[in-house]
Order: sequence, then C-alpha cells, then structure tokens
Amino acid sequence: MSERAWIAVASAEHVRRGRAEGFMQVCHGKGGPLRRLAPSDRVAYYSPTETFGGADRLQAFTALGRVRPGPPYRADMGGGFHPFRRDVDWEDAAEAPIRPLLPELGFARGGNWGYRLRFGLFEVDPADMDAIARAMRVPLAA
Repeated sequence: MSERAWIAVASAEHVRRGRAEGFMQVCHGKGGPLRRLAPSDRVAYYSPTETFGGADRLQAFTALGRVRPGPPYRADMGGGFHPFRRDVDWEDAAEAPIRPLLPELGFARGGNWGYRLRFGLFEVDPADMDAIARAMRVPLAA
C-alpha cells in the first residue's frame, strides 16, 4: 500500500504542543480516526483558530509531518482525560494561510471547503499534500 495523505484539524495552540512533544491527537482524543493512519503517511494540521474554542480566527496550516511506526496509544493528561495519540516526525514547517491555496486544493473544489474540515481528520489526494508542503516551505519527498 502506498503512503496516504491526511488533514487533521485542531487549534494552533494544541498543534504546537503536539509538535513540541512529537505526537498528534484528533477528534477530542478518539482512537478510531488515528487507526486509519499508517506509518509514513503524511499529515498536515489545519488550525481554524489560535486557541481551542476561541474566536481568534487563524485559518492556516500549522504543522506537517509523517506518522511514525506504532499503533495509537493513550496518554494521561490529568483529570481523568486519557486521549489517544500517534507519534509523528514533524517537519520544520512555516505556517501557511489556507485561502491562497484554495484554488489548488482538490478537497476545496465545488463549494464549501470548510465542510470537510468539520470531520477532524480526513484523507486528501497526495497532490493536495504537495501543495500544502510547498506553501509551508517543506521539501517534497523524492
């Protein structure tokens, strides 16, 4: 099976924590969505806001990396919250606003591009991931 490409959605503050600690978490810590990813799949995070639940609109891609080997695992965040995570090798990527990319992104064609983002994690065509990587100034894989 060839590598696949995914977009995950989270606030920029949550994405930054995951980048710093080498993990990803989606859909309020659910494990099912993370089980769809395979080692070496590419993933980009889209952040609609700077802070979780905030009105501080960002609408930018904020991280890009590759899923590491290993299944989803639970983490203890305190207060009885044990979300599932996957380890990711994050690239040194610049944040990139989504709006200039919309004409290039296949998932954005045909209308309401924000609709798919509501799922929290969805697969995209590798060409979409390449466009996002270029915008984030990440070299494309050979």
